[in-house]
Amino acid sequence: MTIEYSLSDTLERLYHNQLALEAALMELTLSAEKRGLGDVGENVRGVLSTIGDNAGHIKQGLARLRGLDIG
Repeated sequence: MTIEYSLSDTLERLYHNQLALEAALMELTLSAEKRGLGDVGENVRGVLSTIGDNAGHIKQGLARLRGLDIG
């Protein structure tokens, strides 16, 4: 049996993966900073900021897709 996934379902899973990767990167960042690697932590925090900004756009796009009932 073939299961068809809608576009919004697929994008929702990608969004959840992005959030999980963001959390994992933060854990690694905190560990690096505890070891005195402040420069690494600063660089990763910059990247995490971009990921957070993009997550907001993705969430809004998903809401719009659901509202349009695009599958």
